Amino acid sequence: MPSKHQFDAVVLGAGSAGFAAARTAAAAGLNVAVVDGAPELGGLCILRGCMPTKTLLEAAHVRHLAQRSGTWGVRVPEAQFDWPAILRRKDELVRGWAEYRREQLNGGKFALIRAQARFLDPHRLVLDDGQTVEAPRFVIATGSVVSPPPLPQLEAVGCLTSDDALSLDTPPRSMIVLGGGPVALEFAQFFARLDVEVTLVQRSDHVLRGLDDDTAQAVEAALRREGLRVLTGTRLVGAARNASGTSVRFERAGRVETAAADQVLLALGRSPNTAALDLEKADVRTEKGRILANAEQQTSAPHIYAAGDCCGPHDLVHLAVQQGEVAGHNLAHANAPRRMDYRLLVRVVFTEPQVAAVGFTEKEARAAGLEPLVASYPFSDHGKSVILDARDGFVKLLADARTGEIMGASVVGPLGGELIHEIVAAMHGRMTVQQLAALPHYHPTLAEIWTYPAEDLAASQQSMPRKPFT
Repeated sequence: MPSKHQFDAVVLGAGSAGFAAARTAAAAGLNVAVVDGAPELGGLCILRGCMPTKTLLEAAHVRHLAQRSGTWGVRVPEAQFDWPAILRRKDELVRGWAEYRREQLNGGKFALIRAQARFLDPHRLVLDDGQTVEAPRFVIATGSVVSPPPLPQLEAVGCLTSDDALSLDTPPRSMIVLGGGPVALEFAQFFARLDVEVTLVQRSDHVLRGLDDDTAQAVEAALRREGLRVLTGTRLVGAARNASGTSVRFERAGRVETAAADQVLLALGRSPNTAALDLEKADVRTEKGRILANAEQQTSAPHIYAAGDCCGPHDLVHLAVQQGEVAGHNLAHANAPRRMDYRLLVRVVFTEPQVAAVGFTEKEARAAGLEPLVASYPFSDHGKSVILDARDGFVKLLADARTGEIMGASVVGPLGGELIHEIVAAMHGRMTVQQLAALPHYHPTLAEIWTYPAEDLAASQQSMPRKPFT
């Protein structure tokens, strides 16, 4: 192997964003290399994120349904779970997805270099074996890592990370989950449904602080009803470990409180994986480790692009793929660039009830100085959700007061992650609430619940001019 490699473009990272960038650039006719030195190929989503966690959540959901089967007149004498079997199914599925991704990466459409790399200058990388890689254009897609603990005491007591939680030998008897975002909530409910005594400790006044308060409150109520202890409005001040487990101290409502458990799960987010890249040598600017990129995914060095968790602004795999495609296209077609559009930003939390949103939340719209029309409808008064005994939550629609165009939607309720896509499609077509209200829906279905807030908003806009469907 020569000591120097030259390519038209080099992609750092073989996860979802990096693969999308490499595939797109190679399809444009460029000689592309992907450089990745991770112990295992596949990326966060496949190996330690979306796919394994949702597999575990489904196991807990099935068990939870079995325990409640009497609601529907069905008798299940016991609803025990087999922890090794749960992990075995998760591992088998992940292995299949990872093998398919490895086949794609080794398919010959681009070169795959298995090595760690860092920049020597804006056009050269040095690999961990001393060889160099040169290219006129680059995409950085190195993903993220678990954020360090906010207190040194937490590091000293040995907290679990989300990576650790995927492969425990056995569930603990009790667990403190630090955090109130999607990862924290999903793991908290998963373990609680497998008989773990869970205490959730969140800094802000509500969980899911990026979403509306009414959405967060509905989730909190459901979790508390399942037996989780949900503590919000806290500030961590210390932690200690002894023979009986770990204790965490925090301030809440002006008092110092203590929670104790066998294990503590640190679920306070992830940080960009950029520390070892020597980005300053490539003239790539960062902010707290996050690469600064514009809507064309271009960094401060015009020939270097970034995609995925290393640049954000939203750490979501479907956006990472889109960003990778935009970056791959733009480095190949600099005279006809594409741009990211976050108007249809979708967010989903796979708790039960599920939480999802697209476009503006009510909080975001008002913070932006907008005054949208807002209407909601509860699942407790909806036929199909009553049949399912899934009565928590509601759907909410936001519409432009002048035109009636749908600006956003939120759902907290059964299959919310699926239901939100009806509004994604509507917003993609720039539909108005009148058009959504007129759209036929089969009865009884969960999806027809959207017609009720749409009808309410349409009724208040009788004199509003209709926009053509595009």
